[in-house]
Order: sequence, then structure tokens, then C-alpha cells
Amino acid sequence: MLKSIVRLLAILGALLLIGIVVSVVLFVGSKGTIPSKTILEANFEQPLLENIPDTPVAKLMTNEKQTLRDVIDAIDRGGMDDRVVGLVAKIGAAPLGMAQTQEIRDAVRRFRSHKKFAIAYSETFGEFGPGNGSYYLATAFDRIYLQPSGDVGLTGIIMETPFVKGTLDKLGMTFHGDHRYEYKNALNSLTETKYTAPHKEAMTAIMTSWFNQMKDGICGARQIPPDKFQSIVDAGPYLGKEAIAAKLVDGVAYRDEVYGLVKNQGGSGSELLYLDKYLERAGRPHDNGKTVALVFGVGGVTRGKSDFDPVQGSQNMGSDTVAGAIRAAVDDKSVKAILFRIDSPGGSYVASDTIWREVIRARQAGKPVIVSMGNLAGSGGYFVAMGADKIVAEPGTITASIGVLGGKMLTSGLWEKVGLSWDEVHQGENATMFTGTQDYTPAELARFEAWLDRVYVDFTSKVADGRKLPKEKVLEIAKGRIWSGQDAKNLGLVDELGGYDTALRLTKKAINVSDGEEVKLVVFPREKSLIQSWIKRNGAENSDKEAVGQTLARILDEVRPIARELDAMGIKGENHNQDEVLQMPHIKF
Repeated sequence: MLKSIVRLLAILGALLLIGIVVSVVLFVGSKGTIPSKTILEANFEQPLLENIPDTPVAKLMTNEKQTLRDVIDAIDRGGMDDRVVGLVAKIGAAPLGMAQTQEIRDAVRRFRSHKKFAIAYSETFGEFGPGNGSYYLATAFDRIYLQPSGDVGLTGIIMETPFVKGTLDKLGMTFHGDHRYEYKNALNSLTETKYTAPHKEAMTAIMTSWFNQMKDGICGARQIPPDKFQSIVDAGPYLGKEAIAAKLVDGVAYRDEVYGLVKNQGGSGSELLYLDKYLERAGRPHDNGKTVALVFGVGGVTRGKSDFDPVQGSQNMGSDTVAGAIRAAVDDKSVKAILFRIDSPGGSYVASDTIWREVIRARQAGKPVIVSMGNLAGSGGYFVAMGADKIVAEPGTITASIGVLGGKMLTSGLWEKVGLSWDEVHQGENATMFTGTQDYTPAELARFEAWLDRVYVDFTSKVADGRKLPKEKVLEIAKGRIWSGQDAKNLGLVDELGGYDTALRLTKKAINVSDGEEVKLVVFPREKSLIQSWIKRNGAENSDKEAVGQTLARILDEVRPIARELDAMGIKGENHNQDEVLQMPHIKF
């Protein structure tokens, strides 16, 4: 009986929704059209997510946010669209990591290669603060305009790390742990009062690599002699018109004046369209051809399912979810390869190993795996990548940290200070190993050190095997050290530098698709609609509820192409305008 009701609901629902869509297209038709002279509009003062987790809370909480992939796809689609004539972007306090900044820069440069203009404007590149990253991004554009009251905070990079050992001492707390090896420095903030020599060496190397990457990009774009760059940085920040004299910007102007110039360059009848609206109407690139599964591994690596923290707006890379997505892609006969996008500081060794195994199994099944790294792929984030056929990173991607750490916080001194006492009984020689009220016994410490050794040997061995490197070389470049993507490539830990575009090129090559041909990118696990997600979360064990959810999802999937076809036909009406986590220092970028 219920199945009949479901079928009836499906038919009635489909007819109703089709009617609604037709009505909406008829009366609000222009909302779905792309003007013949479109100027894409972007706001890079907003953070960009790597992906939006497929959970009801995440979908609701991130409804107004864009992903990096959205931005890249929109810019790339616009570059190939004859209706798109240019791009204007607001930049100023871009909350973007180095690798994300570089990936957007590359996309803007590809856009310009199609003989289309790109203009950046900023109210200020850092208002009494650093604006290095946002200015670096702006230099990918043809011209840069600064509000007359704005500044260019091109002052260089500083990396700061807080050390809380002194605070812990005052509280009567001590951290007892260890690491493999001297460059695995995430615990140093708990056990030291300043940088150790290896810690300082690693931070200095990353800072220098990033600074040189910025120098090359800015000097190349603004035609500044490289040997003058340091003196330009040392003289910053630049106040208003000083930036023009230093040839850092092309003019000072308010937003309305910049938009007047943009509309004039776009030509008579040109209209602005935000990137997300354009992508919604034009559709993504890479939507036909051989199927490539796109799997995301974002956030700290944990056992269990991937999830979203609505309070912090962060997510985790759950081994069940990611490993399951890779398995599903392998089992799907239409999938020819897997593009694995990673942005992770690491986490659980066991969870990382679970995902690593599925990468290996995918390759054994004849499905090439190409990894694309975002801002960060350290520790467990590199562990899950090292078995892939190819690894791609941006020059600024924080990479590797091949090592392990662990330990526990001893809290008995704190409890004494507040008058709280503990007592216990236990059975087993090492039963006190994981309590914070007692230090390790010699036997427990020996087991702990053995665990660190076991993990380190396994990690480095798998790096050597996956990257086809001599074990001796891996041991030399591991030791828990982080590298920039640029340095990691020179060391053999990364194959090529770039972002989605480069990774997709290597994916095509792996499945014998020429550069001129397209492929179809499909996200795994298959994305669910918001309705289906809610129903699954509120009783996935109830097959009747799940059937209704799947039915509603299918209705939406059927209606969506009809709406796009009506849009393409030009039907329109009234016009409407529109664990083992790598800890990074505080970076002034």
C-alpha cells in the first residue's frame, strides 16, 4: 500500500513541480539567463570552503558560502563562454590560505588568456594590518584599483607560535610525550618556551619559500625588478597614493568609479553577474565524457564518518566516509579514475591507514588515483595521499610532516592546587598508561615508545614504496618536517605543481583522454538533496522514510534538467535584475 502511495506522490509531485518550474521560468525568466555581455563579479573577502559536507546541518549552515571548486569552475567556464567579456573582483582582506590564493591566481590568468579583461579593486589591502596575501592575489588581474583612503599592507610575512609551557607550569600541569623526530614540532608549544633549532629551521624555510613565491608572482605581474622587491617590502605599508608612486596599483578610485570603468570596458549593454549565479546558470565545466570520481578528504583525519561542526564551521575526514567513497568509485563501472582532493592537517594514524589502503586497492583495480592538495596536506593528510599514482600541490601547500607524536597531559599538580584529590584501583600492569593523574611507568613508557617507532617505520616505508624513493632518502627528508609544495616537489614528495586544472590534466592522461577532450567529474559519495539528508538522519533504519526521501530526491533530479532546458530555450517574461594534527603557527600573511 505504501509503495503505491509513494508512486502516486512521485507522479503528482513531478507534475506539480514541473508546473511550478514552468511558471517560475515564464515570470522570472531572466533570472535564469546569461546576458550576451556578462561581466563576472567576485568577492574574495569571503572565506572559501573546500567542499560542503553532505549533512543537513552543513548544507543549512553553509548555504551562503562558496567552495574553492565553485570559484575555479565559474572562472574557467567563463573563460570559455563567448557571453562573458570580463571579470571584476573585490579583494582586500582575503581570508585565504597560500595555496588557495595561488589556485585562484592561476584561474584568473587562464581567464585572461582568452583575451578577456580582469580588474581588481580594494577598499584597502589590510587596514592597519598585513595585506600581503590579498595583494598577491590582486596582481593576477590586469589592473588594480585602490580606494583613496585605503593602504597596501605589503610588509612581508611573520610566523608566530604561542608556547604555553610556562602557563602549564603555573597551573601545575605537565605534558609528557614524544615524537619522531626532531622536526615533528606540534608538541613544542606544550613542552618548550621558544623555537628549538629544528623548529625554527622548518618555519624559516616555509616562510622563505612563500616569500620567494610572492616575489616571483608580484614582480612578474607588476614588472618590478626582483632585486628591488625586498626594498619595496621594507618600505611598506603604502598609504593611499604612495602605492601608485611605487607602481603597486594602477589608480585610486571608489567602488562606483571602478564599476563605471568596468561597465565601459564591457561595452554597451554589459551586465554584472556573481560567480555563483553564473555557475548555477551556465553549469559546471567537466560535465561530459568519461567519468572521473571526485572524492574530498577535508579536515582532521578521524575514524568513523565525516561530519561537520556547526559551532566552528569545520569538518573532519572520516575514514568510513572517505574509504567508502573510494570503494564506491571503484565498484562503479562508469568511473575510470579518481581525483582525490585533500586539505588536512592529519589526525588518526589508524584512520589514515584505512584510507591509504583503499587508495592502493583502487589502483590495483585499475582505477588511477590522482591527488590534488589544497592549503595543507601534512602528517595523516600526506599519509592518505602517498599511495596515489600522482600527487599535485600548489607551491605554497604545506606538505609532508612525515612523522608521529603522542603523549598525555599530567594534571595531578592542578588538582592539588584546587584541593581535588584522586584515588584509584586497577587490574593490569599497564592499566594506568592512559590516565592523566599518573605518569608513565617504565614499562608503559617502553610500550609508548615502541608504538611511536612502529608508526614511524610504517609511515616512512609506505612513503618510500609509494613515491619510489630510496628508504635512506625518505629517512633524511622525513623526521616530521613540513615542506612547502615547491620544496616537496624538488624532494620527490610531489609530482607537479598546480591545482584542480593540473590534477585534471594528469587524470586525463592516466585514462588516455586528450587535452582537447572533456571528462565528467562526479562527486563521491553521491550527493544527497537536503530533503533526503534530513530523512536519512532522522531514521535511516526506516526503509519507508528512506524510500520517500529517495523519491523526493529523484523528483528534484528529474525537474532540474527540464528547468535548464527551458532556460536554454530562452523562455522568459518580466525582466528582474538580481589526534596527530599538525599545528600551524599564527601567520600574518
